[in-house]
Formats: sequence, structure tokens, C-alpha cells
Amino acid sequence: MATRAASDEQAPGAALVGTPMARREDARILRGEARYLDDVVLPGMAHAAFVRSPHARAGIAAIRAPEPGAAEGLLGVWTAADLGERVRPFPVQAPAGAEVAGDAGHPVLAGAEARYAGQPVALVVAESRALAEDAAELVDVDYEPLDAAVAVRDAPEALVRWRRSAGDVDGAFAAAAHVARGSYRLPRLVAVPIECRGAVCAYDRGVDLLTVWCSAQDPHRPLAQLAHVLDRPDDRIRVVVPDVGGAFGSKGVIAAEAVAAAVAAMDLGRPVKWAEDRLENFLAAYQGRGMEADVELALDADGRMLAVRAVLHADLGAYLFTTSAIPAHTTAMLMCGCYDIPAAEVTIAGARTDKVPTGPYRGAGRPEAAHLLEQTVDRAARDLGLDPVELRRRNLVRAFPHRTPLGFVYDSGDYERCLDLALELVEPERGDDGSHVIGWGVALYVERGGGMWESADVTVEPSGRVVVRSGASPHGQGHDTTFAQIAADRLGVDPGAIVLRFGDTAVVPRGVGTFASRSVAMGGSALAVACDRIVAKARRIAAHALDTEPDALAHEQGAMIAPDGRALTFAEIAAAAYDPARLPPGLDLGLEAAGRFHSEQVFASGAYAAVVSIERETGRLAVRRIAAVDDAGTIVNPLLAHGQVVGGTVQGLGECVSEAAVHDESGQLRTGSLLDYSLLTAAEIPPIRVGVVQTPSPLNPLGAKGIGEGGAIGTLPAVAAAVVDALGGRHVDPPYDEQTLWEALRR
Repeated sequence: MATRAASDEQAPGAALVGTPMARREDARILRGEARYLDDVVLPGMAHAAFVRSPHARAGIAAIRAPEPGAAEGLLGVWTAADLGERVRPFPVQAPAGAEVAGDAGHPVLAGAEARYAGQPVALVVAESRALAEDAAELVDVDYEPLDAAVAVRDAPEALVRWRRSAGDVDGAFAAAAHVARGSYRLPRLVAVPIECRGAVCAYDRGVDLLTVWCSAQDPHRPLAQLAHVLDRPDDRIRVVVPDVGGAFGSKGVIAAEAVAAAVAAMDLGRPVKWAEDRLENFLAAYQGRGMEADVELALDADGRMLAVRAVLHADLGAYLFTTSAIPAHTTAMLMCGCYDIPAAEVTIAGARTDKVPTGPYRGAGRPEAAHLLEQTVDRAARDLGLDPVELRRRNLVRAFPHRTPLGFVYDSGDYERCLDLALELVEPERGDDGSHVIGWGVALYVERGGGMWESADVTVEPSGRVVVRSGASPHGQGHDTTFAQIAADRLGVDPGAIVLRFGDTAVVPRGVGTFASRSVAMGGSALAVACDRIVAKARRIAAHALDTEPDALAHEQGAMIAPDGRALTFAEIAAAAYDPARLPPGLDLGLEAAGRFHSEQVFASGAYAAVVSIERETGRLAVRRIAAVDDAGTIVNPLLAHGQVVGGTVQGLGECVSEAAVHDESGQLRTGSLLDYSLLTAAEIPPIRVGVVQTPSPLNPLGAKGIGEGGAIGTLPAVAAAVVDALGGRHVDPPYDEQTLWEALRR
């Protein structure tokens, strides 16, 4: 895969921020020294397997389970009746103004009814995983199959309803010289992390402490969810997140299976381990996307956008996990995109279908918004006979901060610069050589990131070694490297002196976590705040030792330097911090500080462009090249940012070309393995030309926004635009498989 980078400016900041440092964490991973969930082995550990519903919807009349000891190694079987009132359904995070069904929360185990194929019905625990799976075959469940709701628009129930309108929408459409309309469909997707979900649960009755090791995106959200579902004080729960083999949003909520395993561990007084296999992951891990939409865009005679109106039919599945309602709300709030549209009306119809729930998947509502709006903008350009790039230029937001009618406030950006760079990199191409039709397209996006708050604690040991404990938590992004760069820059020390600690609620400060492209903007800023406090205290200690005023000291190259040239290194200052005789009056012993950072959301943006060709005889799509331009504010590590863009672009390309979770009319998943759910390989990835624009955010001390999801957001609408262009304006929905495109060429 060939890549090329282009940048319009160097990253601002000190020596290390903006430096392309190689990932520090890779050495131990490549040596096989990483420790994942399945590497957790405890004395006396038992193993879990689950009985899962084979029906998309069915009543459960009775469950007959073998007694402990009735099968080799069998320790026990738990059903919803056995859990009783010891557990509650999952808490639901409802968007402001949303109506949520009263029974929306996902249960731990199915009770009177199973509502999707693969839903856990009973937990079986035995001495080994193999014995647990054997014993699960002995659990007899009386199902009463029912008709399943599968079609999103025809679903008889709604889990979530939401609507927002601002500006004179009706007046704008009435006065419009032209209205572009489109109906679109985005399939469900499976995250397919290399490491599936899992948990190891251990209970210490003596201190009444439940410890849960889990493959998750951070420790504190699983802690809060466990505390709610188990109705247990959170100080009686410890969550440990070891190394994580990918998540892409799918591990932001603790699994229902992990909660059941926790109950079993408390009942048995033995650790219980559940490590999900790939089949379970396809069936029961929440899926992403899944949306149908009707979008209208009103324009005046000069092509100025007057209003946008959309109805979003979100396929939410049978229940809601904690964050299931968030992606559709994000889509709704971003339906003005990068454009200065004065009026907007968006409705969410969150359908209850008898499928596994949906939830955040890389982009989490942002790719949907970009695809729906950008497809409609291209449709408007074709209808009006305008160049699609020119139509976009006429309507771009150019002044910041900018408040959209839906309520988001964009902090900074240069959307036209992103557009120009994408066009320069992609080298637009269109044609028909008789055997192939060639088209190109461009799409803009804006994404929300950050927001809320994050934490970091910094301790400088007497040796000068710096230990950072962060509320953020890595699962592939490279936090150990980027956070070390931030700390080393602020403190003026070598990155090798920085040690990072993540993922253990008994060790790290309470935090929010890693999702929504928030790690650097929020976690990095909390770290910067803590480091600045360390420097302020170090300055006072050095001034006392050098008999000068703190403000007179220069902080350079890891030392505090007096006007006369005398200096103390950071290690010397750290040693003095732990000696009461050397501390100035009023200072506490030690050199440590806590950083808590809160801000409004930041808004990254970008422009993506693609050139594609479609073979007439077969309908086979070839993406010839992609230009990926992102504005994530200050880039701490260009090398890691580049990797995030390429990875996100490849993931977005899979959605375009081959990926779709398909359920049949009875609600059965027909793409339940990697034999049927096709992932792209490295051999199928086109040249990706990466460009960078940096407009620092004014909302945090680093000027950072977020870049982890840009590729997954911008690739879909860019490739979609190119496909429609190659088809002469005929719209088709992704994935763009051979049959779909072959038929479109003949219509």
C-alpha cells in the first residue's frame, strides 16, 4: 500500500510535540510480551460458556438445566430466574430531549422472552471451557418462536424518538428555488477486533471486593456499568483493563456475559473466566451503523443552502446498551456538516428490531451524517447543473466559532483549505474506455470530539523518574508514546524518564475514558495541566535552593537556570522535593500534581476524495486512489496520526466495498463468520494520499481536536460520490459489490 503525506504547515508547540516519534509500546508487543485478557490466569479459575437463543424472537416457557456434578466438571448453571433481583438491566444514556422506551435496557440474561438470535439465555460454568461448552448442550430450553421484526421502517415499536428544529425550516423550503431529495441506506457493520470480548471475574469475600479484568476501552465506564447492573457500590468493584487487541467502539460497554460471570464468581467463590469466540462476537457483540434516511436540502437560485430536513430511521436492535442511542443522535446533530445552513429539522425514529443491539463503531454517527448530507449535496449539484466543488465552496462555514442551528458550536477550522488539498492530492479523473467507467468524488466532514472532562496524576520520584497515571486508556492508539511526548515537553525531560500507567481503577484517577476521538484533547490536556503544576512547584523549590525569585528562573533543557547561570536539573529538584530541610516554607513534601481538564466539545474536520473505476462486464469496483485530508488541530505525533488516518481509511473502505451484516426475514444473521463477512486484505488497499491541515482549537492548552476516526468518516462519502459519478448520477447504496454495480450499469 503506497501512501504519500502532504502538510500545509508544521505543528505548533515545543520540541517534542509535533515530532514523529516511533511508538514506544511496539517493542514489547512484537516480542510477545503484551498481556491480553486471555492471558489472565488465576488459581482455581473456572470457565464460562453461554446458552444462546437460536431464534430472533421467542418466548421462553421453561429452562431445564443439569445440577452441578451431573456432567463432568459442571459447577453450575445460572438463568435469569437465578439472577433474580441481584441484577438490573443496563443503564441507558439518553440524548437530551429523547423519548426512550421504558423497557429499553438490555437484560443480563433473557427472561420470559429472547429478542435476538445469539442473546444469552443461560450461563454454564465448569472446570474448563471445553467442559462448559459440553454441559451447555445439556441445557434444555422450551422456546415458543414468534414473528421477528426485521425491517427498520416497518418496526412496530420504537426504542428512541427525538426531534429538533431550528430556524424557519418550512419557510425556507417554501421559498426554495430547488429542493434536492434522497433516500439512503447504510447497512449494519461488525467491528471485528482481532481480540474478541471477555472477562475474568474474581471475588474476595473477606474484603467484599469484586475484581473484573476485561477487554475494554477504559476501566471507569465498565466500573460504572457494573455498579449499576449489580446494584453494588463502585468502591467494592475494581476493574482492570490489560492490553487490548482492538475495539473500534465495540468495547465501550461491559458485556452482559461479563456481568453474569461476575455473579457466578461471587456465588462460587472462585474466579470465572469468559473469553468470547469469533462466532459469539458476530452474534452478540453490538454492531455499528444500520440506518435508513430521507434527506431534503433547500437551495435558492444561486445555490445557497437554505435549510436541511431529515428523518433518520435507526436500527437500534432489540434493546439498548448504555451508549446505543448516541450514534443516531450524533448523526442528527451533524446534519449541517461543514455548511452555513441557517435552518434545520431532524427527526430520529429509533426502531426496535429483533436483532443484536447497535452501538458506537468507529465514527459512531459521524460517517452516517457525512454520507447522507454529502450525497444530497451532490444530488443538488447535478440537479442544478453546478460543479459539486463550486456548490460546496459557496456554502462553507468560514467564520469561527460557528453555531449550527442544531446547537453544535464549531471551535475552529479551515474547510476550504482541506477541500483544496484533497483536490490537489487526488488528481480528479473521469472517463469511459469502453470496458471501464471512471468517476471521482469529494466529500467534506466535521466531527465532534472531546468534551466532558478527563484526569491525569503526575508523580516525580526522587530519582527524577516521572510516573503518569491517566484516566484515558489505550487500545491501539499509541497513548504511551503521545502522552510521554506531552509530559516530556511540559517538564523539559527526556521521554525515556516518563512512565505511563493506564487501565486499573485501583491505580489510575477516576476518568471518563477513550472514545469519540477525545484522548489527546481531553486526556492530553489534563496531563498538560498536571505537568504545568509540577513545573510551578519545581520552580519554587529551585528558587529557594538558588536564592532567587521563581519568576527569574529560566526553564530550559530539563533545568531551572538562575540569571547568574547557576542551575538545578530536574532530577536534583525532585530529590530536594522529598527533603523537608530543602523545601521552602508552605510547600508539601514530594513533587506530584493532579490535573483535571474540562471543556466543551472540539470539532475536527476534513475533506476526502476518491477516484474509482467499474468494470462494465462484471460490475467489479476498483478504488484507484484516495486523498485523505484531516484537520485535527495540533498534531502531537505526525507518525501516529498518519497511521490513524490510514487505518481509519482502510476501515471505511471496507464499508464501501464488502462489509455488511445481513439478517434474513426471520432475523437470522447470514454473515456470521469471516467466511461470509468479507474484510479487505492489504493486497486490496489502493494508494492513500494523506494530507494535514492544522487549525488549533482554542478550547484546550494543546490546541488538539481528534484524528482517530477521520478516515472512517470521510472515506465512505468520498467513495460513494465517486461511484455515483462513474454511474452517471445513478445512486446505489453500499456496499458496492459486483452484482449491485453490474445491475446499476444496465439500468
